Amino acid sequence: MGWLQRLFGMEKPQNAEVNPTAQAIPEAATSNVASTSTQSTPPERVGLNGEYDQSGLAKRVALAFDEDPQLDDVNTLWVAQTGSTVVLKGKVPSQEILNKMISVARSVNGTTDVDSNQATIG
Repeated sequence: MGWLQRLFGMEKPQNAEVNPTAQAIPEAATSNVASTSTQSTPPERVGLNGEYDQSGLAKRVALAFDEDPQLDDVNTLWVAQTGSTVVLKGKVPSQEILNKMISVARSVNGTTDVDSNQATIG
Protein backbone atom coordinates (compact mmCIF):
# COMPACT_ATOMS: atom_id res chain seq x y z
CA MET A 1 0.00 0.00 0.00
CA GLY A 2 1.42 3.36 -0.98
CA TRP A 3 1.87 6.45 1.14
CA LEU A 4 -1.07 8.38 -0.36
CA GLN A 5 -3.39 5.39 0.09
CA ARG A 6 -2.29 4.68 3.67
CA LEU A 7 -2.22 8.28 4.93
CA PHE A 8 -4.97 9.97 2.95
CA GLY A 9 -7.10 7.07 1.66
CA MET A 10 -6.54 8.08 -1.94
CA GLU A 11 -4.97 6.64 -5.04
CA LYS A 12 -2.46 8.76 -6.95
CA PRO A 13 -4.53 11.15 -9.08
CA GLN A 14 -3.82 11.28 -12.78
CA ASN A 15 -1.23 13.98 -13.58
CA ALA A 16 -0.32 14.34 -9.87
CA GLU A 17 3.02 16.06 -9.34
CA VAL A 18 5.32 16.52 -6.36
CA ASN A 19 5.94 20.15 -7.37
CA PRO A 20 3.02 21.28 -9.56
CA THR A 21 2.38 24.84 -10.67
CA ALA A 22 -0.05 26.51 -8.28
CA GLN A 23 -3.47 27.48 -9.57
CA ALA A 24 -5.18 30.72 -8.56
CA ILE A 25 -7.23 30.56 -5.36
CA PRO A 26 -10.96 30.75 -6.12
CA GLU A 27 -12.49 33.87 -4.58
CA ALA A 28 -14.79 31.72 -2.42
CA ALA A 29 -11.72 30.27 -0.63
CA THR A 30 -10.52 33.68 0.49
CA SER A 31 -12.75 34.94 3.26
CA ASN A 32 -12.81 38.62 4.23
CA VAL A 33 -9.68 39.49 2.29
CA ALA A 34 -9.84 41.82 -0.67
CA SER A 35 -9.03 39.34 -3.41
CA THR A 36 -8.46 39.07 -7.07
CA SER A 37 -8.81 35.94 -9.13
CA THR A 38 -5.04 35.90 -9.55
CA GLN A 39 -4.20 35.59 -5.85
CA SER A 40 -1.71 32.76 -5.57
CA THR A 41 -1.86 29.74 -3.31
CA PRO A 42 0.79 29.56 -0.57
CA PRO A 43 3.32 26.86 -1.57
CA GLU A 44 2.46 24.67 1.44
CA ARG A 45 -1.22 24.64 0.40
CA VAL A 46 -0.69 23.53 -3.21
CA GLY A 47 -2.28 20.14 -3.86
CA LEU A 48 -1.19 17.29 -6.09
CA ASN A 49 -2.51 18.93 -9.25
CA GLY A 50 -1.82 22.57 -8.35
CA GLU A 51 -5.21 23.12 -6.69
CA TYR A 52 -5.65 24.65 -3.21
CA ASP A 53 -5.41 21.89 -0.58
CA GLN A 54 -5.12 22.49 3.18
CA SER A 55 -2.94 19.33 3.42
CA GLY A 56 -1.24 19.85 0.08
CA LEU A 57 2.35 19.80 1.33
CA ALA A 58 1.87 16.57 3.30
CA LYS A 59 0.19 14.92 0.29
CA ARG A 60 2.97 16.01 -2.06
CA VAL A 61 5.61 14.68 0.38
CA ALA A 62 3.68 11.38 0.52
CA LEU A 63 3.70 11.31 -3.29
CA ALA A 64 7.46 11.96 -3.30
CA PHE A 65 7.90 9.04 -0.87
CA ASP A 66 5.73 6.84 -3.14
CA GLU A 67 7.98 7.70 -6.08
CA ASP A 68 11.18 6.69 -4.24
CA PRO A 69 11.73 2.90 -4.30
CA GLN A 70 13.82 3.04 -1.08
CA LEU A 71 10.89 4.51 0.84
CA ASP A 72 7.88 2.64 -0.52
CA ASP A 73 7.84 -0.10 2.14
CA VAL A 74 8.12 2.08 5.27
CA ASN A 75 4.62 1.70 6.71
CA THR A 76 5.21 2.71 10.34
CA LEU A 77 5.77 6.42 9.71
CA TRP A 78 3.21 9.17 9.19
CA VAL A 79 3.52 12.49 7.41
CA ALA A 80 1.74 15.62 8.58
CA GLN A 81 2.27 19.33 8.19
CA THR A 82 2.15 22.34 10.43
CA GLY A 83 2.11 25.29 8.08
CA SER A 84 5.17 24.84 5.89
CA THR A 85 6.88 22.39 8.27
CA VAL A 86 6.70 18.70 7.36
CA VAL A 87 6.24 16.53 10.46
CA LEU A 88 7.46 12.92 10.39
CA LYS A 89 6.24 10.73 13.23
CA GLY A 90 6.43 7.03 13.96
CA LYS A 91 9.15 4.41 13.39
CA VAL A 92 11.71 4.06 10.64
CA PRO A 93 13.98 1.05 10.12
CA SER A 94 17.29 2.99 10.16
CA GLN A 95 18.90 6.39 10.48
CA GLU A 96 19.85 6.12 6.79
CA ILE A 97 16.18 5.79 5.78
CA LEU A 98 15.18 8.70 8.06
CA ASN A 99 17.91 10.88 6.54
CA LYS A 100 16.66 9.97 3.06
CA MET A 101 13.08 10.84 4.05
CA ILE A 102 14.17 14.20 5.45
CA SER A 103 16.10 14.93 2.26
CA VAL A 104 13.14 13.99 0.04
CA ALA A 105 10.72 16.05 2.19
CA ARG A 106 13.03 19.09 2.01
CA SER A 107 13.06 18.84 -1.80
CA VAL A 108 9.28 19.38 -2.02
CA ASN A 109 8.35 22.95 -2.89
CA GLY A 110 6.80 24.74 0.10
CA THR A 111 8.81 22.90 2.75
CA THR A 112 10.64 25.31 5.05
CA ASP A 113 11.56 22.74 7.72
CA VAL A 114 11.27 19.05 8.53
CA ASP A 115 10.47 18.05 12.11
CA SER A 116 11.62 14.48 12.78
CA ASN A 117 11.61 14.72 16.61
CA GLN A 118 8.65 12.32 16.74
CA ALA A 119 10.36 9.72 14.52
CA THR A 120 12.22 6.86 16.17
CA ILE A 121 14.69 4.32 14.80
CA GLY A 122 13.77 0.72 15.36
